Amino acid sequence: MTAEDPLTPQEERFWRALMRVIVALPRSLDDDLLRATGLTLTEYVVLMSLSEAENQELRMTDLASATALSASRITRVVDALQSRGQVVKRRYEGDARGNVATITPEGLKRLQAAYPIHLASARKRVMDHLDGRSLPAMVRQFEALVEKLD
Repeated sequence: MTAEDPLTPQEERFWRALMRVIVALPRSLDDDLLRATGLTLTEYVVLMSLSEAENQELRMTDLASATALSASRITRVVDALQSRGQVVKRRYEGDARGNVATITPEGLKRLQAAYPIHLASARKRVMDHLDGRSLPAMVRQFEALVEKLD
């Protein structure tokens, strides 16, 4: 097959379903989280990324990369979290042009409180609808896709 060959009917069904998931799933996860915790999905992912980083901090460029956000978007999200005391942003000591974001104890507390809500949403929206037997193969395939995209 070449890149110009049309998709088979099965491939077309899969592709259209995947596109719907890509659009609808983040909205649903965001709605569930925002309604229950006041955090957006983006804010949750930023706090999670910081909580898992060494010293619970990341350069803003690395945080943008880890969360797949643009530089301007990560700045707006971190500034909003900072205004609520959940993140601190400071100049990066190794490069005066860069900044580092660090999760605060309040941010960690907010993340820990939101985790069960996010987990329940992930289970309800996705995991409970998947065939557990095919999950290992799907994980391998999606990890391979992500590797090629990164």
